Amino acid sequence: MKKAFFYFIFLFAILINAAKAQSVNPKKDNFPKGTVLYENIPYANDTLKKHLLDIYLPAVKKLSYPLIVWIHGGAWMLNDKYADMGYMTNTIKLFMDKGYAVASVDYRYSTTAPFPAQIQDCNQAIEFLYENAAQYNIDDSRIALIGFSAGGHLASLLGLSNNNHVKAFYPKGKGPKFKVSLVLDFYGPSDFSTLKGNDNKDPKNPITLLLGAMATERPDLAKRASPVTYIDKNDPPFLIVQGEKDESVNPDQSVFLSARLKKAGVKNDLIIVPGAPHYGPMFDADFIRARILDFLNEYMK
Repeated sequence: MKKAFFYFIFLFAILINAAKAQSVNPKKDNFPKGTVLYENIPYANDTLKKHLLDIYLPAVKKLSYPLIVWIHGGAWMLNDKYADMGYMTNTIKLFMDKGYAVASVDYRYSTTAPFPAQIQDCNQAIEFLYENAAQYNIDDSRIALIGFSAGGHLASLLGLSNNNHVKAFYPKGKGPKFKVSLVLDFYGPSDFSTLKGNDNKDPKNPITLLLGAMATERPDLAKRASPVTYIDKNDPPFLIVQGEKDESVNPDQSVFLSARLKKAGVKNDLIIVPGAPHYGPMFDADFIRARILDFLNEYMK
């Protein structure tokens, strides 16, 4: 009887470990069948839950895949590396079908670490991917960014500051080795001095939580965190997508970003989606995917 009991315990332990080993990724089914998933990879050499990333590789085997880094939205204080995938399923399929790897990253919330923690994390995640490119069959010379809302802000900021070497944006002040080839910015804030809600006196206002102070009271912090601050002629091309009826990020944020990039001589295109709110399936439209593919073909081949 005792022997049978211990045998039962042994089998139970095996089943528990097997269950733990199974993927808990809630968006895995959004990717085509055969997609190879490496999940919950620690990128900062620590145990923080917000310092993890997932890598998705196309089913078709290649020696290396150009990389698209997915940066989620959530007002810098919500969501995770699975966010925004639920309403962008056709865009995800496009990336996989065209032979692109996707890496989705988590970053620290503003409620636990104010700016520049978020951009430090994103830079560190991409540096990890660059340093370990061979292990995951990634082409480290072709790296694009896609971000949504707060993630659009971080993608834009990362892309525009990549050649400025702002020490505060990197862990231990060490600048990046990687280069950004393309930024796909979906309704990301570009200038905190004109962003809707920057004068909201509620201490829980997302902008105040991110900066650690009201943008109107600390214009120096607002400027430091604004992507437009770092625009120059050597920046990567941008595809900017904005909802006409966005209730959270005023559309002139994207219009202004596009105009500033154009003035600096940076290739960019702006799509205003008629009637679209702040986020949702309207951004997974055929005409947007066609323009994304144009940019990928031009700048990631």
